[in-house]
Formats: sequence, structure tokens, C-alpha cells
Amino acid sequence: MRFRSVCVSLAVFTAALFFASPSWAQGETRFGVWDNSTNPNNVMTYEPFEKGGMKITVSNPSKPGDEWSYVTMFDGKFRAVTGQQGSETAVEIINNKSTRILNKRDGLVYQVVINTLSEDNNQISNEYIRMDKEGKITGVTHVTYIRKK
Repeated sequence: MRFRSVCVSLAVFTAALFFASPSWAQGETRFGVWDNSTNPNNVMTYEPFEKGGMKITVSNPSKPGDEWSYVTMFDGKFRAVTGQQGSETAVEIINNKSTRILNKRDGLVYQVVINTLSEDNNQISNEYIRMDKEGKITGVTHVTYIRKK
């Protein structure tokens, strides 16, 4: 009887974790326009894409039309980046506030980004981890984006 109780508890816990951070929650809390806190020429726009997905567009207000974008379903699958030839991006959920973004160019992952939404949903912190062809980390930078009001 105790074994059954442990199994049921484990199943309930696993289901709670699975449903606690659905992919649509990642998008809905991020939808909008985000300004780079230190670079006014770097703006990210997050918008809905199909059922449960998101489209991310990175633009430069001083160069209208000079932008690139990608879509994600938060499933870890690589998809082409529009505006960057030979580039692909994959996004996967870490938890209800964080995602892992893998950027690939010409078939090689060259950057991993940990994207974390603040508790108040008004700031995004990105940790950019750059790697060489062998996967060795060559640098890490940090950027904070502020939700445009």
C-alpha cells in the first residue's frame, strides 16, 4: 500500500511540474516591446505565433528595416532565423521564468543565451555564453532589457 501511495504522489508531483510552466505562459508574460538598458539601438519585440508559440524580432530604431527574427514553439527544435543567412535558433523552457536559447550558424552552436524574466515581468536578463567550434566557452556577457511602457 505504501508503494502505491509513493507512486501516486510522484505522478501528481510530475504532472504539477509539467503543467506549471506551459509554453504559452512563457510567451504571454513576455509579449511586448523590450529596450536594451544600455543600447538604445537594440530593441526586442515578442509577439504571439500560432498556437502556443512566439515570434521574436530584434531591431535597430536608428536603421529601420534592418532587423532579424525567429519563431519558437519552446520545444528545443532549431528553426531558421529570418534576416541572418545560415542561422538557426532553438528555444527550450528551463522553468516558468527562464528559457535556454541555442544559436547556430552554419551548423554549429556558437552561443547559448539564458533568458530570465524578472518576478514583476518587467525586465529580462540575458546571459550570452559564446563558444568556439569545439564548444569551449570564449566569453560571457550580460544584457538587461526593460519592458517598454
